[in-house]
Amino acid sequence: MLFICTDPTAPKYVAEEDNIEEWVAEMEGRGVTRHGDRLRPVQDATTVTVREGEVLVSDGPFAETKEWIAGYDVISCADLDEAVEVASKHPMAKFGKIEIRPVWPLGL
Repeated sequence: MLFICTDPTAPKYVAEEDNIEEWVAEMEGRGVTRHGDRLRPVQDATTVTVREGEVLVSDGPFAETKEWIAGYDVISCADLDEAVEVASKHPMAKFGKIEIRPVWPLGL
């Protein structure tokens, strides 16, 4: 899975350089991408925890950070090298950060 993250230290976002449609088309053509989407901003987040049987709901994200997850892409790659190559072509690699995280099946 690719977590598409913001990065306040990255170069400023330039819409003309955001070729996400081209990236999606290339990855779909290669059969790499499975699903992806943008996420609403952190101020729209709701955090749910359960402590001692009580459900606690709070506005906003759990983590206090200037970076936040802006979207995700589920991909299927042969190995980490291919995943790095796919992530490096994502436009947010220039304007943010891409975190690659293997899926850990539940084993059901």
